[in-house]
Amino acid sequence: MTGDRFRLDGRTAAVIGAGSGIGEAVARACAEQGARVFCLDKDGDKATATAKAINDANGKAEAASLDIRKGAEVETCFEQIRGRAGRLDACVCTPSINVRKTLLAYSEEEFEKVVALNLRGSFNVLRAAGRLMSAAGTGSIVLVSSIRSQVVEPGQGVYAMTKAGIVQLARTAASELGANGVRVNALAPGVVDTPLTAPIKANPAWYGAYADKSILKRWADPPEMAWPVVFLLSDAASYMTGSVLFVDGGWTAHDGRFSPPGM
Repeated sequence: MTGDRFRLDGRTAAVIGAGSGIGEAVARACAEQGARVFCLDKDGDKATATAKAINDANGKAEAASLDIRKGAEVETCFEQIRGRAGRLDACVCTPSINVRKTLLAYSEEEFEKVVALNLRGSFNVLRAAGRLMSAAGTGSIVLVSSIRSQVVEPGQGVYAMTKAGIVQLARTAASELGANGVRVNALAPGVVDTPLTAPIKANPAWYGAYADKSILKRWADPPEMAWPVVFLLSDAASYMTGSVLFVDGGWTAHDGRFSPPGM
């Protein structure tokens, strides 16, 4: 049946950032579609809580602490997943941080902090998952970019740089790993209600301005990002690789600053 193409039954999925936000929603959605989910997060307690919620809902999940900034730790973690599950079919990397400052105000330490997690962390995950999947001859990887890979505003420069870099990582990996049966895509969310965007939500004017920028005039909830990710992981997206899927409420599709008279 056509609907079965969206299912993940019998597959093993590693979801990094599963302790909160988009990562938690992705982990829950993958489990709902039948995957055995390894919930990974730097905060092991939060990862455990997500895994427990999945198991309580009759899903299959395990949890572990993982700092993706450490390449060797990522490699070891993924080898352990393969050892426990016998395979790694899907991998999603969601963690990001942002230091909102103009470029001239940025310190070297702040630059390194953002790049270390957003870009190097994504690279570490991509490399480790890509190696296992290439050896197995199958797999799907989703990295999380952003609308900031395309459009920016003051204070978003370094974050935007990392998100643009993630797009090129995904495209290059798709090119290099496609012959091995591995697909790699990127999700580009708009503004989503997560811990990362909490400072914006706390400012009513800022929150409202972001809501008004999208065509739908609202923020997204994490599950609205999770289901597009499930699609990219599933056989329904079997011919998609090297793609960037924008899920932004139309943010990047229109200018939106003025409606001409009579429209």
